[in-house]
Amino acid sequence: MCGINGLALSSRSGRTVSAGLVERMRDVLTHRGPDDCGLFVDARVGLGHRRLAIVDVAAGHQPMTNEDGSLQIIYNGEVYNHSDHRPGLEARGHVYRTHCDTETILHLYEEKGTACVEDLRGMFAFAIWDARRRELFIARDRLGIKPLYYTHAEDGSLYFASEIKALLEAGAVRAELNYAALPDYLANHAPSGEETLYRGVRRLLPGHTLLWRDGEVKVERYWDVTFSGGGENERRREEDLIEEWSELFRTSVRLRLMADVPLGMFLSGGIDSSAIAAVMSELVDEPIKTFSVAFAEREANELEYARLVARKFGTDHHEVVVSPEEFFEALPRLVWHEDEPLAHLASVPLYFVSKLAREHVKVVLTGEGSDEMLAGYARYRKTVFNLALGRGYERLTPGAARRAVAGAVASLGAGSRLGQKLERTFLCRPADLDHLYFDNFAVFPLAAQRGLLTPETVERAGSGADPYAGVRRVADGSDAGSLLNRLLYADTKTYLHELLMKQDQMSMAASIESRVPFLDHKLVEFTARLPERLKLRGWTTKYVLRRAMKNVLPEAILTRSKMGFPVPLGAWLRGRHRGVLDEYVTSERARARGIFDANFVRGLVGEHVAGVRDHSARLWALVNFEVWQRQFFDGEPAAEPRAEPAEAAVLAT
Repeated sequence: MCGINGLALSSRSGRTVSAGLVERMRDVLTHRGPDDCGLFVDARVGLGHRRLAIVDVAAGHQPMTNEDGSLQIIYNGEVYNHSDHRPGLEARGHVYRTHCDTETILHLYEEKGTACVEDLRGMFAFAIWDARRRELFIARDRLGIKPLYYTHAEDGSLYFASEIKALLEAGAVRAELNYAALPDYLANHAPSGEETLYRGVRRLLPGHTLLWRDGEVKVERYWDVTFSGGGENERRREEDLIEEWSELFRTSVRLRLMADVPLGMFLSGGIDSSAIAAVMSELVDEPIKTFSVAFAEREANELEYARLVARKFGTDHHEVVVSPEEFFEALPRLVWHEDEPLAHLASVPLYFVSKLAREHVKVVLTGEGSDEMLAGYARYRKTVFNLALGRGYERLTPGAARRAVAGAVASLGAGSRLGQKLERTFLCRPADLDHLYFDNFAVFPLAAQRGLLTPETVERAGSGADPYAGVRRVADGSDAGSLLNRLLYADTKTYLHELLMKQDQMSMAASIESRVPFLDHKLVEFTARLPERLKLRGWTTKYVLRRAMKNVLPEAILTRSKMGFPVPLGAWLRGRHRGVLDEYVTSERARARGIFDANFVRGLVGEHVAGVRDHSARLWALVNFEVWQRQFFDGEPAAEPRAEPAEAAVLAT
């Protein structure tokens, strides 16, 4: 895991690269690679690298060159099958100087050019400067596990980096709000495509490459999740499919044990991380190191399940309990690490467990990605159920009767829990994907955004005022023939992408590498083509995983309800931490920006504090948005988190 950055100046820019500028870009990413740093500068091209040494620790300095010096590479990630390619490459005359996977990418590029990415199995973002062709080639892994942001300037110059802060450090762009991306962020946690919340900053999408040549940029997709070709699996025995899936999963875990440094895993006590712990414990000789995080509140504490799994597999288990004071004190610094508002509450505890793990290991395995591959979220089954019933309801029930039912639900009042649940069903919403999925599970649905955004903000958003345009376009681009697979595809391309950025940036804030076995692309390809009944069967989610782990995991883990990563934010904001809302949501400083309607915001706060509705997710978005604005737009320094948790809060079992 590393940090990469660079720039390529076009001939019409009339400039040459400053080594000092490349160094400043590089060193703002020091947390991503505290072990080593490197620099390459050639008239109009500059490459910077910060290294977190994982494989071939003694060697592996970057930028790395090929035998004749015509290529320079900077690379972030791990290619797990690099050693498989080495014998053939050496037999064809390529000379290795290290045992690093970085060198294999270089040699594959020498042979195959930009098609080299098709041979790579793992997570990566890299850039290769080809001096002979005067071309800069940039690639990102298939699922987007490693980040890559870029700015293509008006004069054709290209700036890129693992984190946006390096682009700002270079002066490639100013910190200006991208209003067109704001509605998408408010609805979906983050923009759904190439756009970011910064005007002029894009992200290279997962499974894409970028080729720059003297100011011209060409972006191409080299891989996508496909659901076609699964007909043969429909005819195969379930037991055979489950066995094949299990073997692919086991192989994926084994590959991600590749390291020359200590490694462990994040153990939540859910089925995903527990399955990884089970397989991992079979593949290593010594007890694996596991790490868990929780809050003191019972409803936000899964430690009993994590301990159950730790005992089952004899792990060397460590825990940390985070207080609300630590949570809020860490927030500004973590927003700085994320570069954008924290999309998910779980980012904060993820940082604390990463910091705990860094005291013992340098690499961790995590359970990210299983929900989007295997229909793990309750919203999938709710949407399938709602749409099926809703279409029949609309076909058989007269419009006047439907309006009467919707009116009766509305009459239950805002404080009615039953009313709040019913208003999100086909009884009150049109039976289509926009209303029963995108809008139904949005942080700020379309109606709420109409109240939240000032007229000036809507005008500046322009065509971006439709918060579902991006995710709708993604869903329509799938070859999935069923509703469930369309939902999984859309979330893999959007929601999962943001979760992976959270995973990357919070772990790198603690200078630790995270690996995601559920997102090995061969496992993803096989899972996509599985019959739907092996993903979602009735009300049972992740069916193939549960079957694969049936005689391996404790029954309590196999049958427990999904908790996610619970954070008791709602109670905190109603209690002694209400001041967070006063400071970041309803303060004069926040109102003066003119982005959000002050009366609407006060109404949200009032309903939440009074217990009429739980607006935790919406208030979290507003708090983070203001913290982000103050740091990156107003120049307010990021506050340091509390130095260390209280001694009693760090537990080892």
